[in-house]
Formats: sequence, structure tokens, C-alpha cells
Amino acid sequence: QVRLVESGGGLVQAGGSLRISCAASRRTFSSYAMGWFRQAPGKEREFVAAISSSGDSTNYADSVKGRFTISRRNAMDTVYLQMNSLKPEDTAAYYCAAGSRGYYIGTYSGRYDFWGQGTQVTVSS
Repeated sequence: QVRLVESGGGLVQAGGSLRISCAASRRTFSSYAMGWFRQAPGKEREFVAAISSSGDSTNYADSVKGRFTISRRNAMDTVYLQMNSLKPEDTAAYYCAAGSRGYYIGTYSGRYDFWGQGTQVTVSS
């Protein structure tokens, strides 16, 4: 079992930046691929970004490519999502997820085994 705790969400103006974090409970964090998903009210959960266990490979949704950066510090058991040039449509609850297949950085949520409780990001226009 891996417990994931997100932090760093908040209210930001359009065009601003925010960094959210996800801390994992297990020392085997470095073996897990990590992903970020988001869900806006009335919409389905969608893939945002993912990073392989080693950190060598990343994947982004087209809607955030060039604006968001996913990174990880295995020594700190933490994954980050740096969000720049935020838009009102980025408003959502953001969830981190851990996948035991350390190479899988795809968009399918079913391939991620553990989920956090989410952190709210609100972008005002």
C-alpha cells in the first residue's frame, strides 16, 4: 500500500504559476511511475502528466504541454507538478497517482494503483 498526500493547491490568477506536490509514504517510491490527473466539476477525470520511475521519461496531455512540468525527487519520495501560464480552464481538483509498472506513463487511469485525495487548484480570470 502506498499513501499519497497532495499539497500546494490554491487560488491563482490567470497567467500565474503554482507548484503542487505529492508525498508518498513508502521508501519504494522510486520503483513507481507517478502521474497527475485532474477533475473539474461535472467532468470526467483526465490525464495531465506522468513520469517514469527513474524520471527519464515524461508524458503530457496536449492541453498542458509547454506550460506544465512534472518532476520527481526520489530521495524525498515526492513528485511535483510545476504549472505556469495557468488558465481558468485548468481549474480542477488535481490528483497524484502511483503505478507499480514503473515504465508506464500512459493516460489510462486504470494502470495506476494508488491515488491521493486531491488538491484544489482554482484559476481566476
